[in-house]
Amino acid sequence: MAGPYYQHKQEIEKNNVAVFSSNYHLYGDISWRVMETLRILSPHVEVYSVDESFLDLTGIDENKLYEYSLFLKHTTELWTGIPVSIGVAPSKVLSKVANRLAKKNKTGTKGVMILQTPEQQMEALQKTPVEDVWGVGGAGSKKLRLFNINTAWDLRNMSEEWARKNLGGVVGVRLIKELRGEPCIEMKDPLETKKMIATTRMFGKPVYEVRELAEAVATYITRAAEKHRRQGSAAKNITVFVVTNDYSSTYEYKPATGSLYTILPFATSLTNLLIEHAMPLVDNLYRRGSKYLKAGVILGGIVPDNAVQFNLFEPPPGANEKILMKMIDNINFSMRNDVLKFASSGTKRDWKMRQELRSKRFTTRWDELYKVR
Repeated sequence: MAGPYYQHKQEIEKNNVAVFSSNYHLYGDISWRVMETLRILSPHVEVYSVDESFLDLTGIDENKLYEYSLFLKHTTELWTGIPVSIGVAPSKVLSKVANRLAKKNKTGTKGVMILQTPEQQMEALQKTPVEDVWGVGGAGSKKLRLFNINTAWDLRNMSEEWARKNLGGVVGVRLIKELRGEPCIEMKDPLETKKMIATTRMFGKPVYEVRELAEAVATYITRAAEKHRRQGSAAKNITVFVVTNDYSSTYEYKPATGSLYTILPFATSLTNLLIEHAMPLVDNLYRRGSKYLKAGVILGGIVPDNAVQFNLFEPPPGANEKILMKMIDNINFSMRNDVLKFASSGTKRDWKMRQELRSKRFTTRWDELYKVR
């Protein structure tokens, strides 16, 4: 991750470095195109993040894994224009190791690394620093280095008893087994319903007023509610969190996070009801004079929207409210840019990310299509 733009602005301008703001619409659409391509070419795809997925290659001849992986890579790049790297191994953790090595040496591997034999796995693990193992990271590696565990190979050779005691119990044992090529982390159902839905963004400028904070939270609630309705679910509870930095100097970045949550009378995906219950949380979190850098919401306690247990003391919403939400979603999806929104989410939204240097949303906006001549 890079440092803040303002800290390096002079150096960037001096060296004529190209700078682009975040472009979430473009990233999301390109990611969807890549994942859809993989779904066409492989029967079982688990989307892990916006730029990463796991594929189940069960049934592919072991002698043709490299050939098939190259086919996946070349087809994806041809159809989407996005370069990809592929790592193949018996377990998810090993496949992540393979993928990392394929990325680091694209010339030698052609962007594909297969770890089939024990010898191939040993060589790959010896080349991988322990902090680059999936699930370890920088903080975990400091502890492991105290045990003289410096590479993934060192970690792989530790006993399960040691992992159970020093590496988080069952999680540690599972990691050791995965490094040995024993699959313990199963492929997830691609249509699996999320257990919680979160929406969060940094503000374009520091926020000091409760009105701006409330507008941001109402906007994030709107986004999260839309995601709920897309997967046919409803939320039982809401968590609102804020990140502040009350130090006088802009360069002293010492953020503090505060959060509150509430349990709803009944699960819902209706934006107006979710906003109504979130606003008191904002009022209780707000401290006059604090400098707010970021806010977010998490909707949890997810249940199917067609199987909600209503509250004896609260009247359930009418059918018309669901019809209204569906109409708002359809209009906003087709017209874009939040044509319809709740007044509580604001009209000016001065707190939004500035994105002054954003590239065009070539693939999702008619008026921003790339011009070729």
